[in-house]
Amino acid sequence: MATGASAAASCRLSMDYEAKVFPQTGGYGRYNRVAVVFSWFPTFAVMLNLFSDVFYTLIPSAYRCKPDPELLPSSFMPSNYSAEGYLNLTVPWVKGSGLSHCELYRYPANISELSGEVPRTAVPCTRGWEYSAVAGLQSNFVTEWNLVCDDYWKVPLQHICFMMGWIVGYVFLGSLCDWLGRRRGFLLSITLSSLFGVAVCLSSSAVVFLLLRLCQGAMLAGVFVSSYILRLELSDPPHRLMVAMIGGFFGVSAELLLPGFAILCRDWPILQAVATLPLLLLLSYWCCASVFPESPRWLMATDHIPQAKRSLQEFTTRNGVCLQEEMYPGETLLSEIDSAYGEDRQPRHYSVLELRRTRVIWKNCLILSFTLFIGTGIQYCFTRNLHIFYNNFYFMYFLRVITGALACVFICMSVNHFGRRGMLLLSAIITGLSSLLLLALTQYLQSGLVLVLSVVGLLFSQALAMLSAFFACEVMPTVVRGGCFGLVLAAGCVGRAASSLMELQNNSGHFLHHVIFASFAVLSVLCIMLLPESKRKSLPDSLKEGESQRRPPLFLSKPDRDNLPLLCTQPQVSEYNPDNYSRLVSATRKMLTKDNLPYRIGGPDVPSLLSDSNKQEHQNETQREFVS
Repeated sequence: MATGASAAASCRLSMDYEAKVFPQTGGYGRYNRVAVVFSWFPTFAVMLNLFSDVFYTLIPSAYRCKPDPELLPSSFMPSNYSAEGYLNLTVPWVKGSGLSHCELYRYPANISELSGEVPRTAVPCTRGWEYSAVAGLQSNFVTEWNLVCDDYWKVPLQHICFMMGWIVGYVFLGSLCDWLGRRRGFLLSITLSSLFGVAVCLSSSAVVFLLLRLCQGAMLAGVFVSSYILRLELSDPPHRLMVAMIGGFFGVSAELLLPGFAILCRDWPILQAVATLPLLLLLSYWCCASVFPESPRWLMATDHIPQAKRSLQEFTTRNGVCLQEEMYPGETLLSEIDSAYGEDRQPRHYSVLELRRTRVIWKNCLILSFTLFIGTGIQYCFTRNLHIFYNNFYFMYFLRVITGALACVFICMSVNHFGRRGMLLLSAIITGLSSLLLLALTQYLQSGLVLVLSVVGLLFSQALAMLSAFFACEVMPTVVRGGCFGLVLAAGCVGRAASSLMELQNNSGHFLHHVIFASFAVLSVLCIMLLPESKRKSLPDSLKEGESQRRPPLFLSKPDRDNLPLLCTQPQVSEYNPDNYSRLVSATRKMLTKDNLPYRIGGPDVPSLLSDSNKQEHQNETQREFVS
């Protein structure tokens, strides 16, 4: 009986980390808060490198071919013409767009003067291009290797390859965090991303730049996944949303500072070096294990018991909690872990392939991947509508950053009060409704209303993306959280890459792109209803806990709504409590083994009046009398 009670207790201890283990280590104490703060800095470094790609691939607003004297007549004297007249003679004029970007005039060599109608033909640029100043930079990926005109397709291709690197990194390095742990996965990713960041500064060609950015994107994805997961696993339910959204504000601050860095750097290799510098500073986490510790939750979930005990001791000591404070009489936290897990228990490792045997976890992962894909992909539709009003790079850039900050504020103010699923549903509804109205009524709405709908759609699409990522990290089990979270974020990168696919086709499929994502936004409203609610709930650790999550009703109903008076029966209340029973058994066993009991009957021992032989004879005689 005691064995069954201890087995039940061990099962609950291994599953209920936040209820029994987390409070005894100090909860969300001083050390947890310090580790969470240091987990925000990687987000700043990652976002700085991610959005620097916007400046690297920005095409100048004005550019034209460099004049080639060999295409002009031998008798041509440039000093006889003004600058404007010289350009009119050398560069074709395209109706509606000004001077041609990609062609020059070729004149016959025997022409003596250029007045009147002169036979001439348009030919491609022969000596490169002259560019206007790029936003913030004097040179970037486009101007360095002249990726315009016939080579324009390499610009969206670079962005697609960059996103492909992030997708690969999210999937594989996210799974690696489930095998090696959060700390080792982070250190591996930050080391390789720093090396690739330095190598990008030394790129000698467009192909080398593309490949190095792809590899760096994959490593940056591992940095983001490991730091995001760790900060949630070190927090208790009331603080999880706060620590996640403050990390989002660190990313927003990186976006706000990036244009200033670009103006100061002027050249793209210097900007790349500045963006890589925070990654190099994060290498100090190798030496300071206390600022980015291993997650004790992951250690216990995967049965790394010796490492988990050392980690819990460190957390308990640094949080100012004495390990000698007893949870039960005569038992400490570490002794409970020993009795629950045993000393011969081997570590277990899981991968995302375990999802094949699940139903609820796989469904949640698929739905949240779908909503994140929509949230990132549909933003292109709203930003394209904003180009109609003010086609300025800085206006579009800072508008997107400000709406991202407002999305973080909206999530902070509403999600803890109304729940994750309800706010995710509201974000999807407003995003889909704004998209449908813009798709169907743009020609009939006033320009101000179109602007408002575009800004509102952009705001709630970003909220949809942020909340989908946060929700996914909460509902995925600890043993596969890295791999599942990586799959969800990879779907978001596919949505980002969809906009580059439109640019690769010269925006010829924009309307179809808008129709598809608007339809997906409406469909996501139905899918979100199938998700569980993680508000004020502990993070699931095992696959079994992840499968036990159920979909609650969206609206609370009365408790006696379906109860009929004549058929209502009171459930029999069980007096059996395994926890109290195991305590009683343990206390009784210890009490019986003590010699100085307070109620022990004192007094001299009375010797037996009968010897053993006399006792036996007396018993036999008593039995004979009873039978007769």
